[in-house]
Amino acid sequence: MAQRPGSVGAAILWIFVLSLLLFWLPIFGPLLAGFVGGRKAGSVGNAILAVILPGLVLGAALFLLASLLTGLPIIGFVAGAGGLVLAFAHIGPLLLGAILGALL
Repeated sequence: MAQRPGSVGAAILWIFVLSLLLFWLPIFGPLLAGFVGGRKAGSVGNAILAVILPGLVLGAALFLLASLLTGLPIIGFVAGAGGLVLAFAHIGPLLLGAILGALL
């Protein structure tokens, strides 16, 4: 199978923009954003990287910055953990769409 030319950076950008625009579609928005990002990534490995990397960075940033913003480490930890769970819940449909987009 020949690899299509693709870019992880372009895939991340497309996934980010489409996720922002389609936030109001609970399952289909991230699925569509992942599909387009997977097509832009070119291969399955690049598509998985384009989904997982920003999700992990966003989840870690929410987790760490919540305690800084609250000033109370325990409450910040709990709020950050909630943001981390939401970020991971968003990755599921994105990942499925990205793999399908890279395969088709």
